Amino acid sequence: MMLEGWRWYGPDDPVSLDDVRQAGASQIVSALHQVPIGEAWTRKAVEERKNFIEHGQPGRSQLTWSVVESIPIPDDVKRLGGRATKSIEAWIASLEAVAASGIKIICYNFMPVVDWCRTDLEWELPNGARAMRFDQDRFAAFELHILKRPAAVQEYSPEAQARAKKLFEQMSQADVDYLVMVIASALPGSTTEPMTIPQFRDRLETYRDITPEILRQHLAEFLARVTPVAEQLGVSLTLHPDDPPRPLFGLPRIASSADDYQALFDAVPSKANGICFCTGSLGVRAENNLPEMAERFGPRIAFAHLRATKREADGLSFYESDHLDGDVDMIAVLKALLKENARRSSDKRIVFRPDHGHRMLDDLAATKRTNPGYTAIGRLRGLAELRGAIRAIEHR
Repeated sequence: MMLEGWRWYGPDDPVSLDDVRQAGASQIVSALHQVPIGEAWTRKAVEERKNFIEHGQPGRSQLTWSVVESIPIPDDVKRLGGRATKSIEAWIASLEAVAASGIKIICYNFMPVVDWCRTDLEWELPNGARAMRFDQDRFAAFELHILKRPAAVQEYSPEAQARAKKLFEQMSQADVDYLVMVIASALPGSTTEPMTIPQFRDRLETYRDITPEILRQHLAEFLARVTPVAEQLGVSLTLHPDDPPRPLFGLPRIASSADDYQALFDAVPSKANGICFCTGSLGVRAENNLPEMAERFGPRIAFAHLRATKREADGLSFYESDHLDGDVDMIAVLKALLKENARRSSDKRIVFRPDHGHRMLDDLAATKRTNPGYTAIGRLRGLAELRGAIRAIEHR
């Protein structure tokens, strides 16, 4: 069996560790979110969190902190590559602190300026539940009329510009403020910091000369420094795909396709250099064949995010669908992952977690605090569906 995980944001998470236990998961996916980006994690802080997770409630079902998601990669590493010596050394110190506590999987991303991006956090589905959504016209309205990125005009057709303008003119100030909050502020689990619109423009300017080739080279330089340490310590580094998997704000994205990952593995062949197989992110891109990618990169997959997305008619907008629906052939993906998992020793099993559940049932209550995408009930449904599918596949 693959190991069932659950993302948990620490003691302030509205989803408790008992909630995780009752969902049936045993592997905790977490991070020291209180540590500022670029500052080294200490062994003491990691061990304190690990003890809280694994021994903080005597007599309860055992939980294991098995995946760190994420140790944020500072902005200067993305802009300067190997020249960002101080930041890379701090990252290695965090890696060593994690490994010293027996945590052997680290998930990270290399998305510049913005992390995962959505335009709606509470989009109502036909059944009354709410999902996160990326609406291309709302995004264009933000970029053209709120952020006012100069080069953006050249990247949209006259028809797309007209739709964005009409949409923006219908927005109230509250609508504008909400869009700024959703796009420019750090969402749960984000490894970037909240920004004002002027700060956003300034950050984009620092990437003016960064091409996809340069960003890819900077990632390779970073990995050339950290993978020897990870390999020595038995740690798997898993790169999360871009979300969505295409350029945003004129910024390069270099973890969006099978070709991107193959280029990364060719550049840094270390066995510690792996992929976080996020089906939701990769599934947004129609040309990505996820079952084929799961089979091709199987030995590089230590960690998987299992969720599904549904592309809309324009091919650019999408929303988070139910875990077994959408554009992801989840059953075929599970078969490929289970086949790979069966080849492994018990201490190298793939950890997966249900990702981005809907807000539904009691989690819809106005008085209940939830993190967008990380509600208890929506992920409970997703995990139950995935677990059932896995049991059925394994029973054949």
